[in-house]
Amino acid sequence: MDLESEYNNRARVPEHPRHIAGWARDAAAWRDACPGAELGLAYGAGERERLDLFHPAAAGEAPLALFIHGGYWKALDRSFASHCARGLNGRGVAVAVPSYALCPAVTIAEIVAQMQAACRFLWQRTGRRIMAAGHSAGGHLAAMLLATDWRGLDPGLPADLVHAALPVSGVFELEPLLATSVAEGLRLTPETARALSPRFLPAPGRPIQCLVGGAESGEYLRQSRDMAAAWGGRFAALPGADHFTVIAPFADPASDVVTIAERLARG
Repeated sequence: MDLESEYNNRARVPEHPRHIAGWARDAAAWRDACPGAELGLAYGAGERERLDLFHPAAAGEAPLALFIHGGYWKALDRSFASHCARGLNGRGVAVAVPSYALCPAVTIAEIVAQMQAACRFLWQRTGRRIMAAGHSAGGHLAAMLLATDWRGLDPGLPADLVHAALPVSGVFELEPLLATSVAEGLRLTPETARALSPRFLPAPGRPIQCLVGGAESGEYLRQSRDMAAAWGGRFAALPGADHFTVIAPFADPASDVVTIAERLARG
């Protein structure tokens, strides 16, 4: 198997610059349009340890979701993913969209810790449990949050602080990346790659649904299918979607993906 072609998504989708530019445009539009959006909230001391919190238009307490951007842990930031809150906002769900420090300045383990800190911050601010969603590397991080021992991190946190997860085109086994150009800058060893692979962590016993584009590589399809099976969750491939178009439904309140996300967020 040619692992490079399986995991190099930008090479697989030559038109990816157009998709990423579209993300930036649509994200900026939702930051401007979302009523009462709280931008640049600091959940940590670092420059990139910031999140944006998008509230639904209707007043009252809303369920809370987290949407984590992708970029193989070494590219992009929250400004490319704001529009992924639009669909859930339209269904009465609040959505936090965080940035995080990037490899190689930090390790993936440190990024996981930053996302845990973001969840702790959101609990302290809102008192609401969280449904963690994310795309690509963000899907990996969402799964790691579902597997987190929250009481072990902080006895004051609920054990199910992250009560459900919706990873989209996630990477749940990191060891195959070691043989590809993707591994450059990730500072992974065989040991850390295994330890940071949620596929091999104990099943947390909380809901997970793994989505993936039907037009993605065989390895991406396998990883999502195997992850769902390992944790007793659900799996679905979105027909015709590639690694970049797969998140488009998050911007549409009427999409089937947002219906799934809302169900998970409401528990």
